[in-house]
Amino acid sequence: QVQLVESGGGLVQPGGSLLLSCAASGSGASGSGFSLYNMEWYRQVPGKQRELVARITTGGSTNYADSVKGRFTISRDNAKKLVYLQMNSLKSEDTAVYYCHCGMNYWGQGTQVTVSS
Repeated sequence: QVQLVESGGGLVQPGGSLLLSCAASGSGASGSGFSLYNMEWYRQVPGKQRELVARITTGGSTNYADSVKGRFTISRDNAKKLVYLQMNSLKSEDTAVYYCHCGMNYWGQGTQVTVSS
């Protein structure tokens, strides 16, 4: 079992930045377990499907949705069992609930990001 808890969401003006964090815990993440998971950030707006925003593999390779390339950066700290999403140059269309995900079906509860003036 892996528990994921996101934090760092909030209200920010267009062009601003936010840093999201996701903390992993549980038996599946203990010891070196966390390092064995690819980690992902998804986002969802009401009425739409959850979409993949960024992925970081066990080896540190990263992938991004086209809509966030060049603005968002995913990273991980295996020792602290944390994954981050640095979001810069935020746009109104980035407004969503952001979720952390790993494994077959481990999800966090989500953190709201609202980009508005």
